[in-house]
Amino acid sequence: MNPLLARLQPYPFERLRQLFAGVTPDAAHRPLSLGIGEPKHPTPAFIQQALADDLPTGLSGYPPTAGSPELRAACAGWLQRRYGVAVDAATQVLPVLGSREALFALAQVVVDPTRPQATVVCPNPFYQIYEGAALLAGATPYYVASDAARNFAPRWDQVPAEVWARTQLVYVCSPGNPTGAVMPLDEWRMLFELSDRHGFVIASDECYSEIYFQGEPPLGGLEAAAKLGRTDFRNLVMLTSLSKRSNVPGMRSGFVAGDAAIMKQFLLYRTYHGSAMSPVVQTASIAAWGDEAHVEDNRRQYREKFAAVTPLLAQVMDVRLPDASFYLWAGVPAAWNCDDAAFARALYAQYNVTVLPGSYLARETEGVNPGRGRVRMALVAETSECVEAAERIAALCRA
Repeated sequence: MNPLLARLQPYPFERLRQLFAGVTPDAAHRPLSLGIGEPKHPTPAFIQQALADDLPTGLSGYPPTAGSPELRAACAGWLQRRYGVAVDAATQVLPVLGSREALFALAQVVVDPTRPQATVVCPNPFYQIYEGAALLAGATPYYVASDAARNFAPRWDQVPAEVWARTQLVYVCSPGNPTGAVMPLDEWRMLFELSDRHGFVIASDECYSEIYFQGEPPLGGLEAAAKLGRTDFRNLVMLTSLSKRSNVPGMRSGFVAGDAAIMKQFLLYRTYHGSAMSPVVQTASIAAWGDEAHVEDNRRQYREKFAAVTPLLAQVMDVRLPDASFYLWAGVPAAWNCDDAAFARALYAQYNVTVLPGSYLARETEGVNPGRGRVRMALVAETSECVEAAERIAALCRA
């Protein structure tokens, strides 16, 4: 067996299963889950129809790893409309099977484990794939704690110079999971300057970019680069997905775009890895990337949901509307002494509501776990269910 597998930590939902072991929820309450960030809004009918229409012929051949020219053009067209950036669809865009597998695979391409102290930098708390990708690539993760005073944005400026000097890859998540923070242009400028100095690659995870609550859409990595005159997107790769944007997590469809030199090597890796998207999914993806009406309706539903839920929880918890994404990053009441796991277990036992302890999404550094004392709530169910869950959470907080 690969000895690096032993370095992987249990996935947060496995830890949650262990936390709930032996607990029988109060049968008076139907189960409500705010635990997993899995979109629950209906898949748009036109996407389903595109899948169905392509079935008679779409499964009869092997798909090319690079995807069809039509799909790459659709992805490039969306980037132009959404961010105002121009990319070469033939050399700077690759379809992927959702952003998760691409986030993992990119580290295997970028990291050179033979270099001394190979390091991958990521936010803390974070999406666990970043850590696993770094470890299995033979690198050591360096965790950048979020700052509660800045709406839980990572403090990139506090990373020591000696860490940047050995860094090969930086994961940026904007809008963030679990905090919902969006990275401003000044921080992008800082990371680009550091990348130029030290040569590391920036992977910009943007799968929550279309769920936001204010007027302006979140700034993207390619957009930030273009604003700063970096139109070659050197050492930058953005990753996005249809899962949250279009409510099709089961399609496993997204794309990556950026530095053509990195894309060339990533395509080589993927050719051997066997990561080709089904032609049927490609056809449906072209339809999805070409339509914004369903995305606007999806965003409206989330805005209404957050507007209904956030005030209920703000009465009893430290919680605020995030910049974007579909998570609330809530502080547990003082009476729980920052024990987010105990809070989650009691909520499940007494009210049959599932939330994810924040400490499960972070790592302790210098004696501090920046997720401790908070819980992540994914407002993915229908509004009525989310409101009912919030009312039960408030009842526990007031007990």
